[in-house]
Amino acid sequence: MNPLRWTFRSQCLLAFAICASLVGFALYSQLHTGLEPCPLCIFQRIAFGVVAVVFLIAGLHAPAGRGGRVAYGLLALVAAAVGAAIAGRQVWLQHLPPDQVPMCGPGLNYLVEAMPLMSVIRKVLTGSGECAKVDWTFLGASMAEWSLLWFVLLAGWALFVGFRTAQPVAVQR
Repeated sequence: MNPLRWTFRSQCLLAFAICASLVGFALYSQLHTGLEPCPLCIFQRIAFGVVAVVFLIAGLHAPAGRGGRVAYGLLALVAAAVGAAIAGRQVWLQHLPPDQVPMCGPGLNYLVEAMPLMSVIRKVLTGSGECAKVDWTFLGASMAEWSLLWFVLLAGWALFVGFRTAQPVAVQR
């Protein structure tokens, strides 16, 4: 049961399940433990969702040709890289000295109502004080640090799945 030897479909569906579990944990943390997400956290959830959808479609489609596998691998890689950039920005904000942390800005709901979409994205990606606050840790790492790790792992998995040359043949019973 070595996942490195599974079929393309199984590997993609495993990555989908991981992404769905991560988003599920984030929602559980918000709804049951009261951990409110900052704007960068919400963008990370969206990125995990996009990675999940790409892997789900790839797993359901399971193209036989190398070109299709490479295309899905690249799409998942791009989505994971964007998520890693967002998580990396938040990790950077969390490690700033307290006197260099930017001021807290208005909430995401207000920004969406008051500004054009591109301006909202630009504003959120600059980060603000609430994005630098660490409310949760596990094994000494914040949720943003764990997200960054998972995005890097998913990007590596996307490369592996999309670009490996030997595809195992499904066993017929």
